[in-house]
Amino acid sequence: MKGKRLGIIGGMGPKATSVFFDKLIENTVANSDQEHIDIVIMNHATLPDRTTVILEERGEDFLREIKRDFEMLEKAEVSNIAIPCNTSHYFYEEMQAMTTIPIIHMVQETVKEIYEKFGEGSKIGLLATNGTVNSGIYEKECQKYNLNLYTPNKPLQDEVMNIIYNIKADIGSDQDRFEAIVHQLIKEENCRCVILACTELSIIPLRKETSCHTVDAMAVLIEKAIERSGKEVKRKELSNIFV
Repeated sequence: MKGKRLGIIGGMGPKATSVFFDKLIENTVANSDQEHIDIVIMNHATLPDRTTVILEERGEDFLREIKRDFEMLEKAEVSNIAIPCNTSHYFYEEMQAMTTIPIIHMVQETVKEIYEKFGEGSKIGLLATNGTVNSGIYEKECQKYNLNLYTPNKPLQDEVMNIIYNIKADIGSDQDRFEAIVHQLIKEENCRCVILACTELSIIPLRKETSCHTVDAMAVLIEKAIERSGKEVKRKELSNIFV
């Protein structure tokens, strides 16, 4: 069956984009090259740092640069656009206004799946950049479903930021410490699950006893991207909430 062409605006960061692409391929049901999704990737690595422009209220710098990506994807005639960067979704409405092509809302889809799994009133942990946390994009979505969002205190959030930017700098990540943070939110803060709301965090390999407590926003975006491209997801437990 011929599917729909998918557009990806990546480079935020480049490593996370490559992982996103690999996982799209790995999790699409296909028996030949021709059964995979046609994909156009804009690896726009020089886009301004999303956390910086949000905290410094310079969103126009980011929007001015990303506008060209939408113009090129329209010329490429893609049917849907995936942006594997949680923080960038702070600008979702402005970005969607730039194009008639539907942008898959990574944050909305992730919170919706959490609600369907755990129900309203559930306490949900959030691990993300300072930009994502301070932007309130996950808090806004959780309020729609009466979910209680928990964000780490400053010392813990500083650790999360160090982990994220070490990955961006290709320094590597402290898997044990990151898993300890996840378990702290589950055991000490009584969160029902923890959202991995930064694509750099999606790169960290987690043990099963840890991953079963997480919802990977990148994995949710992968599922939706495959489905909206007219293809079948290889394994529905991709986003961990089905484990």
